[in-house]
Amino acid sequence: MKYILTLILAMAAGSALAASGGVDPTWPCIQRKQPHLSLGQVWSGPPPDEETEELARDPEIAALADRLEQRRLPLEEAEAEIAEFAKQADASRLTALMVAIFNRIEPERSAIIAGIARYGESQVAISKRIEERRARMEELEAAEEPDFDAIDAEEEALDWDQRILTERQQSLTYVCETPVLLEQRAFALGRALSAHID
Repeated sequence: MKYILTLILAMAAGSALAASGGVDPTWPCIQRKQPHLSLGQVWSGPPPDEETEELARDPEIAALADRLEQRRLPLEEAEAEIAEFAKQADASRLTALMVAIFNRIEPERSAIIAGIARYGESQVAISKRIEERRARMEELEAAEEPDFDAIDAEEEALDWDQRILTERQQSLTYVCETPVLLEQRAFALGRALSAHID
């Protein structure tokens, strides 16, 4: 059991190290760590200027951006709302809407990435604690007069830490996919908006 858990932890750490290009060995996701997106990664329309940035704060555009960036709104409905907005919007207003959407999605995504990084650091700390508990148990068991109460207490704590580590590992798939889903939504909305620009 000890060998299997150590192997799982080593594989997870190896995947994280490879995925992060060796920069952050605590990064727990298969997906490469990219703390920030740029607008150019999700937008092929006209580059925004100062006027467009100002226009992105227009109440109508801001309210629509608030609605469109919500993942609970299906993309088909978002595209329909974009098409309706585009009937009376020029390229500048369409670009401003994309800027407003991006200015909502990017901070949320960056905050999630930061949270995942902390999650990864915590996983590493739990793994280290498990190894320390194992070493402590071996010491206690090797004593001339083993303290069975201390051994039992250490074993109980070890089981608890292993359960926490496993449960957290199982939830990683969803946690790691969230930034990708946000990036995909920003790209899809950008594509829908740019389709209405001549």
